Amino acid sequence: MTTNGGSVEAALNDAIALATWLRDIERTDGAVERIASHLTGVLRAGSRVLTCGNGGSLCDAMHFAEEMSGRFRDDRPALAVQAMADPTHLTCVANDYGFERVFSRGVEAWGKSGDALVVFSTSGRSPNLIFAVEAARTRGLSVVGLLGRDGGALKSACDHSIIVPGTTSDRIQEVHIKVVHLLIELIEKKMFG
Repeated sequence: MTTNGGSVEAALNDAIALATWLRDIERTDGAVERIASHLTGVLRAGSRVLTCGNGGSLCDAMHFAEEMSGRFRDDRPALAVQAMADPTHLTCVANDYGFERVFSRGVEAWGKSGDALVVFSTSGRSPNLIFAVEAARTRGLSVVGLLGRDGGALKSACDHSIIVPGTTSDRIQEVHIKVVHLLIELIEKKMFG
C-alpha cells in the first residue's frame, strides 16, 4: 500500500521522526511547558484565549477551544478559550473587508489587554493571521504561534512559538494536534491538580 508521497511505512517514519523531534526539543527547550504556563496565567487572571487558523489549522484551533471550554478527560470548570470560526462572522467580514481581515476583526471585537491569541499556521505566512497578530499587539494581547516550516513572518511576531520543521502541512498539523493535547493536559493539571 502506498500514499501519494510513498509507502505507508515511509509516512509513519516521517511522523515518528517529527514526534521524536518534538520530544527532543521539549527536553532541551521546554516550549510546550512554557506555553502551557503562559496560557494558564492568562486564564487564571480571568482573561480569554482566542484561536485562529486556516483550513485544517482552523480545525486545530477549534479543537483546542472546544476541549478547553467543554471537557477533555475529566469534569472541571469551563475555560475561556474561543475559536474565531463562526461562519457568519467569517463570511460577513470577508465580504465587507476582505478575507485578510477575518481574524483581525475578531481580535478587535473580542480581544482585550491581558488576553492571548493562539495562531495555527503551517507556513507562518497567511496575511489574515499576520493582520490578526498586528491587531492583537495593538490591543495588548500576547501571541502564541503553532507554526511550521521556517515560521514565516509570524516567527518573529510571537511571544512564544513552536515551529515544526515539517515540509508538508499534514505532518506539521499532526505535531500541532499533539501539542494541543499536551497543552490541554498541562493547563488542566496546573489549574485543577
